[in-house]
This record gives sequence, C-alpha cells and structure tokens, in this order.
Amino acid sequence: MKVFIQIPCLNEELTLPAVLASIPHVIDDVDEVEILVVDDGSTDRTVEVAQALGVTHFVRHSRNMGLARSFRDGIDYALAHGADIVVNTDGDNQYPQDRIPDLVRPIVDGWAEIVIADRQTATIEHFSPFKKLMQRVGSRVVSGAADTDMPDAASGFRAYSRSSLLRLNIVTDFSYTMETIIQAGHKRLRIESVPVVTNAKTRESRLFKNIFHHMFKSASAITRSYLMYKPYVIFATLTVVFGVLALIPFVRFVVLWAGSGVQGGHVQSLVFGSIMAVAALLSLALGVLSDLQRVNRVLLEDQLERIKELQYRR
Repeated sequence: MKVFIQIPCLNEELTLPAVLASIPHVIDDVDEVEILVVDDGSTDRTVEVAQALGVTHFVRHSRNMGLARSFRDGIDYALAHGADIVVNTDGDNQYPQDRIPDLVRPIVDGWAEIVIADRQTATIEHFSPFKKLMQRVGSRVVSGAADTDMPDAASGFRAYSRSSLLRLNIVTDFSYTMETIIQAGHKRLRIESVPVVTNAKTRESRLFKNIFHHMFKSASAITRSYLMYKPYVIFATLTVVFGVLALIPFVRFVVLWAGSGVQGGHVQSLVFGSIMAVAALLSLALGVLSDLQRVNRVLLEDQLERIKELQYRR
C-alpha cells in the first residue's frame, strides 16, 4: 500500500522544513510513504528547499492557480504514481503531521473512505469569537447539505482513499474542502473525523483577504455544490413560495369582487397575482430542467470514474 502526502505550497521556504521534518516516513500497514510538493507559483526558494530536504515528487505551476487547482493537480499526480491513499496537509505547518497515521488508519482498516481532521476550532486561541461562530455555522450548513455530520468542514488536513478520489470531481476554483464533503455525502462515501490540536500560527491565511471574503466564497461554493445534487429542493421551494404569493391576491380579488359586486375594481390584485403565477411556473420549469441536468451529470460522472480507472490503472 502506497501513501502520498501532498503539500500545497505558496512561498513556504521558511515553514516547509518544519513540515517535512514532522512527517512520519513509516506508517503501520503501509509499504511506501511518498511526499509530493505542489508549488502554486512560488516566487521564493520553496522548491529548492524541498529538493535539498529530499523531496523528489513535484507539481509546479508557473503562476498562482489557487488551492482547489493545486489540490486537483496533486491528486492527479499521486493517482498516476500509484497512490492508494492521499493525505493533504499544508505548507504553513498549522497541522500536526505526526497525526497522519491516525488519519490513514480508518482507511487502511477499510471502514472509512475519507478522514477529516477536526481542529476543534473553539479551542484555537488566535481565532476570534466571530470566526469561531462562523466556523461552527459553516460546518453545520455543509453537514446539512451533505447529509452527514462534520464538526470541522473547512479543515484541509484530511486523507482520501483511492476509490473516493476516483469518484470526486473538483469544479470550484476557491477551495475544495466544502465541495468534496458535499459530493462525498451525496455519493454515499463514508466520512470520519479525527480530533487534532493545531500548531501555533505562523502567518496569515493567503486563501482569503478577510473573514467576510471567506464567508462569501464559501457560501458560493456550498450553494453551487448543493444545486449540483439537489436542485429540485431549491426550485420546489421557490415554486411553492411564488404559488402562495399568487394565490393570496387572487383570493383577495374574488372576495372583494363578490362582496362589492363592482366589476373592474381591484385590478392590481390580478396583476400582482399573475406576475407571481408566472414566476411559480418558471420556477417549476427550471426545477424540471435542472433535475434532468442532474441526472445527466450523474451519468457523466459515472463515465468519468470509469475513464479515471483506465487512466490510473496500476
């Protein structure tokens, strides 16, 4: 069994040595442990430092492509080189690499396909109370969208089995963390959580400008991923809401017309009701079309999984 530990890096020459030094090279029931550095357009000596410390596997971007693309390209490389399990950590040394065997163990034992480290964000000192609240709310939203229970959905310290990676498809350009959980939940992949204690903060996050930027990007990724797998829920809700808003003025018009007997009055109720009725019909039509598109996506993803099996055949 071969485990690839991939480290996405962007100008991490100062912290990368500590990361590499703390990665275990021997894991029970694992034959090979390989380290992969994904250089996302670094302008410092990140690659040179990694090479000097014995790293031989690299994926290099000529310019910054983002965390999601780095993750996807690293996964492609690892699968092409025979990875049975891929562990993702970070180049800023925020994660305790010595816990990698604990992330890998549920997959090796065969009772999980994805294992995510729970950073226990409520205990992280440099997180503000607002950020802790948003992390908790975000994890609950993702858990609800994925029909699973993840205490720390934003954690990037995680392990994936080969079979799960063949079934997952990254389409976002921001962060893969939310998207892969929602996909895995709807594809009935078993996800487990392992509590860890993070290392001291080494630098500010480069993934987002501030907490509000992160919230906006995360919300966009969650919404898009949810629409990919349950579009009928959104459009059915809109159909019901617009239908009720159409029914109320229609009923009002009938009651007032029957009570007064005056024809031609209260036309505004008919106009507003008609607009809402059209909106309800449009929502219904979009719901039917999006659900048909969802079925088509499922078929395409099944074909893509088979193509990956052939592409990454050992």
